[in-house]
Amino acid sequence: MRWFAQRGCQVTAIDRDSEVLAGLTDLAHTVVADIENHPWPWPHRRFGAVIVTNYLWRDLLPTLIASLDDRGVLIYETFSHGNASVGKPSNPDFLLRTGELLGITAGLRLVAFEEGFLDAPERFVQRLVAVREMPSSTEPVRYRL
Repeated sequence: MRWFAQRGCQVTAIDRDSEVLAGLTDLAHTVVADIENHPWPWPHRRFGAVIVTNYLWRDLLPTLIASLDDRGVLIYETFSHGNASVGKPSNPDFLLRTGELLGITAGLRLVAFEEGFLDAPERFVQRLVAVREMPSSTEPVRYRL
């Protein structure tokens, strides 16, 4: 969130923990919400980018993708199968199955995907970048951050 905000992007940050968001109020619009137990706060809003880190709530994935604007970018990274061997989370309900993140990109153009073990701190992850392309566009999409 900080990285994008410091580069002039308008950032909306959401977390259920107000302490996590407390240090971001000068950089972003912050919203304290429990999106696992309450409806998505922006059912009709579209975003130029949706960025998710270290979070998995499978029921919310279609909503996040539907929240992408035309040419919107999805950046997603979270823990995957194998992480129980190195730490938390270890519950399979909170770990992506092998290749699972690829399955959510139907209708999006996949730009990058990685799956495997990372050092420092040790963890197993899946991460991807995907773009919602405009259906009528024949022009290549260019992004500048």
